[in-house]
Amino acid sequence: MDYIKVANSVRQKIIKMHYTSGASHIGSALSCVDILVAAYFEVLRIDPNDSHNRDRDRFILSKGHAASALYAILAQRGFFNQEILEQYYQDGGCLPGHATKNCVPGVEVSTGSLGHGLSIGIGMALAGRYDNCKYRVFVLLSDGECNEGAVWEAAMFSSQHRIENIIAIIDYNKLQAFGRTKDVIDLEPFKDKWLSFGWSVKEIDGHKFDEIIDALKSVPFEKNKPSVIIAHTIKGKGVSFMENDLTWHYKSPNEEEFKIAVKELTAL
Repeated sequence: MDYIKVANSVRQKIIKMHYTSGASHIGSALSCVDILVAAYFEVLRIDPNDSHNRDRDRFILSKGHAASALYAILAQRGFFNQEILEQYYQDGGCLPGHATKNCVPGVEVSTGSLGHGLSIGIGMALAGRYDNCKYRVFVLLSDGECNEGAVWEAAMFSSQHRIENIIAIIDYNKLQAFGRTKDVIDLEPFKDKWLSFGWSVKEIDGHKFDEIIDALKSVPFEKNKPSVIIAHTIKGKGVSFMENDLTWHYKSPNEEEFKIAVKELTAL
């Protein structure tokens, strides 16, 4: 499979959704696309035709404001007709601006109030262990989200109870709502923090498919330990004038910007 081609297709869908709707958070959506492509096309044990299968892997987009990326990857993977993407952030449409459970097949949890996704995922993972199910739970968090105390409470609980079927993935794009992460609340030494909370950690380039796939296929990294992947990414990845620009946390592209973005992605 040509993962780059698939990722470019997903990014074009995201660009169009934000251009049509005028919604914000496009930079946050673009930064995690490669992670989603690797997970949904190579790693997750899922079936688009049986989205409620008891033994399916669960994927939770804890950074729920990047919902357009989740909707786009689910459509690309065949969970629902791609024409439904036109309803994103529209009055009366079925795709809310934040990920919402059951709005379309494949959305496991309503998210957007940051800090909740990991706790929910850990609950699902623990339930799976009690029910003797083999599914894994993957939770994608933003770096700014890790300012929330609930994330670290969940991290402590997970290691205490040796929940090895929970996998956290951090979209570490170094930007959050009000500035650079290091200037708002510096997360470094980030890896050491997770290690001190009892997790097994891998750091990767979140835009290199071989590294993403290798890490996701290697979980759990250690027996009886939860796993976390710190994925170094670029906010706005794939569109030159959006990359590493905080303003695209809030802006949506105008017609000219939309055409330039699509042209860049088509040329890759």
